Amino acid sequence: MRRGIAATALVASIALAATACGGSDSSDDKSAGPTTITWWDTSNATNEAPTYKALAKEFEKANPTIKVKYVNVPFDQAQNKFDTAAGASGAPDILRSEVGWTPAFAKKGYFLPLDGTAALADQAKFQPNLIEQAKYDGKTYGVPFVTDTLALVYNKALFEKAGIKEAPKTWGDLKTAAATIKKKTGVDGYWGSTQAYYAQSFLYGEGTNTVDATAKKITVNSPEAKKAFGTWQGLFSGKGLHKADTTADAYAHIQDAFVNGKVAAIIQGPWEITNFYKGSAFADKANLGIATVPAGSTGKAGAPTGGHNLSVYAGSDKAHQEASLKFVNFMTSAKSQSEIALKNSTLPTRDDAYTAEVKADPGIAGYQGVLPAAQPRPALPEYGSLWGPLDTELPKIAGGKESLDKGLSNAELAIAKLVPDFSK
Repeated sequence: MRRGIAATALVASIALAATACGGSDSSDDKSAGPTTITWWDTSNATNEAPTYKALAKEFEKANPTIKVKYVNVPFDQAQNKFDTAAGASGAPDILRSEVGWTPAFAKKGYFLPLDGTAALADQAKFQPNLIEQAKYDGKTYGVPFVTDTLALVYNKALFEKAGIKEAPKTWGDLKTAAATIKKKTGVDGYWGSTQAYYAQSFLYGEGTNTVDATAKKITVNSPEAKKAFGTWQGLFSGKGLHKADTTADAYAHIQDAFVNGKVAAIIQGPWEITNFYKGSAFADKANLGIATVPAGSTGKAGAPTGGHNLSVYAGSDKAHQEASLKFVNFMTSAKSQSEIALKNSTLPTRDDAYTAEVKADPGIAGYQGVLPAAQPRPALPEYGSLWGPLDTELPKIAGGKESLDKGLSNAELAIAKLVPDFSK
């Protein structure tokens, strides 16, 4: 068993470590056979995982002294599971880490710095802003694997039937378009999400954020933020605007309605491209419209830069780390990223992976076009956790169970506990 971060927890955590490490081979005995590394993949088990499994097998074939134990961990469970495993006595050698998790785990000492290692041998090939998002305290702790952002996705046929020739440029335009679509087609024009991540674009549209990381100030309850969330709230009522869904299955309901032509537009990310194409409304892929999210009153438009890095566990021994670095380099190569893009319709993180064949996918090409408007996240390890309080409050606000002022005040208090050194 490999050495963990917290040696004092070793005895109490043998069972957990066996699960996390996959019971892999003793690391330093070369006579024991191939080195087995464990990879926790957090991708969609149905749409994306098969591609990753196949690439892992391809890597094994090219590297017979290394075996890859592939484990698919549900995305919504992975962060806590890894935190528990790494803080106890052992974690997987490699984690597909959401970009917001990377600096947080790096701060805890769970990730290995990758600068100058085999994993980052092609560092100059990656989009610089994505490398920056993988850094903490000046060091790089993840190799960009896939990137994403949100876009306004829309049903071109419904827009054309309503006589709307282009995608809405502002939230006001979207509200007007929704009413027209409802009148002309009988279908709702827009269905918004109550999740904090999806509401982030409204903050950008007013030139603000949940916090000002540079000034160390909480801004979620500022006048600009109130205006942003007021606009967000206003898109749940009105002609052609679907009412807020505050159920646990809201994401699935919105997605299903869009892909089957029951709503004309939603805000969504490229991880759903393959599912868009499975819907009856997009049997013809060319019917999928993709545009930058609408702008706010400042004229600014944009959505958060998302995606995932591949990170290496700092508690693994040298043999497992070296094997892991080699695997990360293989999985993030231009060849692998192109293959992933073609099969999963995800966005590569390096320019040389955007081959002509990759860009022939209208979904990928569309999202690539909105990437320049994506907003990088602040260099704040706690930043990803700041959406948690809003995920609690926003459904209450949208569902009419709580006022906007009360909800944002509650979120402000909760965020203050996450960043206690920030002022209000």
